[in-house]
Amino acid sequence: MANRSPAAPKRDPRPGPVMEFVHRQRRGAELFLLILSLAVGLGAYASVGLGTEGHIPTNMYVYGGWLTALILAAHVTIRYRAAYADPILLPIVAALNGLGVAMIHRIDIARQINNPDVRAFATSQLIWMTLGVLLFIAVLVLLRDHRRLQAFTYTAGFGAVVLLLLPLLPGIGKNINGARIWIHLGPLSFQPGEIAKLLLVVAFAGYLVLYRDSLALAGRRVLFIDLPRGRDLGPILAMWLISLGILVFQNDLGSSLLFFGMFLVMLYVATERPGWLVVGGALFAVGAYFGYLTAGHVQQRVEYWLDPFGHPDDATQIINGLYGMAWGGLTGRGLGLGSPEKTPYSYSDFILPSFGEELGLTGVVAIILLYALLVERALRTALICRDNFGKLIATGLGVVFALQVFVVVGGVTKLIPLTGLTTPFLSQGGSSLVANWVIIALLLRISDQARRPPPEFSEAPDDLPGFADDATQVVKLR
Repeated sequence: MANRSPAAPKRDPRPGPVMEFVHRQRRGAELFLLILSLAVGLGAYASVGLGTEGHIPTNMYVYGGWLTALILAAHVTIRYRAAYADPILLPIVAALNGLGVAMIHRIDIARQINNPDVRAFATSQLIWMTLGVLLFIAVLVLLRDHRRLQAFTYTAGFGAVVLLLLPLLPGIGKNINGARIWIHLGPLSFQPGEIAKLLLVVAFAGYLVLYRDSLALAGRRVLFIDLPRGRDLGPILAMWLISLGILVFQNDLGSSLLFFGMFLVMLYVATERPGWLVVGGALFAVGAYFGYLTAGHVQQRVEYWLDPFGHPDDATQIINGLYGMAWGGLTGRGLGLGSPEKTPYSYSDFILPSFGEELGLTGVVAIILLYALLVERALRTALICRDNFGKLIATGLGVVFALQVFVVVGGVTKLIPLTGLTTPFLSQGGSSLVANWVIIALLLRISDQARRPPPEFSEAPDDLPGFADDATQVVKLR
């Protein structure tokens, strides 16, 4: 008798459980990382006092309590208003902000030796940080769903253009160090471009969601690359003209590069067409050459970049910054033991060379890695976001940090010409610090929406027979 193979088991036609990863809240991990971040910031502040004065600063308890209260308030807000948000973003920001205040305090001490009545920037930086945290909390409490911002696409774009034009108005606009990017209202002054970059990201994201399909259509094919159609070049030409206007009329090379680069990357992400990068790169090259020919401020920056030692009186920033980083070497002189105050604006534009002098190459690399991790978490949020609007906003905000850090680090190390942008969360400056805290809040709101588990259906409705058999079961992986 022939051997008969066993009968194959009958397959259930109904779909089985679908394994879907569900993120945990991870607020405990965030709290642990925040404790480490506070230890870094407070330890740096204490080391500054020990290095410069031989004892821990007398206001250590007040400063430590203030900084701890701000960070814990932000953590509690996330715990109750965005429980599934990314647990890494806030600790990174807390560490960077704490290090920035410590270095600004260190430079304040050196400046006050020569002039006891000079203004202490560390105190004002902590006040601006308080305002930034308050707005951070307000965004998480009031904005329950980031998709509501899509209704303000054109309003955000109009507001950004108005903010960019404000420094050109007589009376309130002011030219500082060759760039007209500041406005003064009584005793207060701020850079409206810092707020404009956030509004532009919202406007670009909303616009690209609406017109993505038409912008993604291919035109003529050149060298294996499908270029966009001529009729679709309007948006990128408009952004190019705005960037040129910022460069020519405000002499702000950094913001011009930041805004155009941000829009170009978001356009590429939305359409997945490399042709836009080709067109954008060509427009950027033309604009940069035109700016070099027409803007004397840009010509000076290029000359100082090519030969800083040939202009020792005018390129003091670059020369002193390079000497300071060289003196710091691999491990640095130690907090409070260097001379970063000899570099002009060592507390703002050139705060990274200040860290290079006192923490060495090791400290600078650690800071750059924190920024790299910040950008990675923003892009990770974009990848897991369920809606295109949130994807583009997270991508745009991540690109803002990436471009800003690149042009700052490239400028102070003589890789590219100086641009005048601030180092996020490190440099002294109220408008930049407040805007960056709001950006982090928006990233956390998007990540909370993306990581939050979808709703589950436990019972089938009575009017849909068989619904329970066909429904997808979600298995939580803890």
